[in-house]
Amino acid sequence: MSAVTKDRLGGRSIVFGDDINTDVIIPGRYLVSIDPIELGTHAFEPLGPEVQAKLKESRVVVAGRNFGCGSAREQASTCLIGVGVTAVVARSYSRVFFRNAINTGLVAVECPAAVDAITEGDDVWVDYEAGTVTVGDRSFPFTPFPPVLREILEAGGLIEHLMKKFAKEKS
Repeated sequence: MSAVTKDRLGGRSIVFGDDINTDVIIPGRYLVSIDPIELGTHAFEPLGPEVQAKLKESRVVVAGRNFGCGSAREQASTCLIGVGVTAVVARSYSRVFFRNAINTGLVAVECPAAVDAITEGDDVWVDYEAGTVTVGDRSFPFTPFPPVLREILEAGGLIEHLMKKFAKEKS
């Protein structure tokens, strides 16, 4: 097993299909909270306790096309962080989910070839600086994140990134 670093992370995977809606990721009735840990207890609740139990043991969510479609709720990415997910690998994302993921510090990469190669329970490693998803002894390329996105992720999200930037400018 490889070590987690600031730009290489992962672990056991859980696999979903296409068009996973934000209402499935985090039902609307829980949007009264912004606490990632509390939200994480309700992640994928509509899919039942077995899926939630698998999710708790997983560090990488793998999905098909249009992951995070539906409403523009930031809690869809924060609940994944709250349950311990460090990365999402998908064929494609809803544009709003992708931005919310980056803004909340959740790594989200598009890598269709990796999605095709991953079986639920596989260890999956994402290196967003190098632009690779590794599954076993196979590595799949994706366009590496530009420096500004890496800075946001490494800070823990957009708010933290801006706070560090403004603090640095003041000193």
